[in-house]
Amino acid sequence: MVFFGVPAILLVAALLSVAGFLNSPAKAADSAAELQPTSTTSVTVQSGQSLWGIAGTAAPSRDPRDVVAEIVQLNNLQDGRIVPGQQLFVPAP
Repeated sequence: MVFFGVPAILLVAALLSVAGFLNSPAKAADSAAELQPTSTTSVTVQSGQSLWGIAGTAAPSRDPRDVVAEIVQLNNLQDGRIVPGQQLFVPAP
């Protein structure tokens, strides 16, 4: 078992890793021409505002969860906290 089982398991794991890497559907773009910068606008957080509310105002036709995730990514917000007076980049309508 030790002489055949362990090497066989390691071989299968290596083959599955290589197959997963080669079949991965994620890629950024085929060319630089396909890359489109996200158009944004800047807003100042007012007292009592939340990311959810800002997302709803910035893009009312989109799912607020997606817009919140985009705002968090655009502004490198680690914990999703915002404070009054803070400048945020939000997706342009």
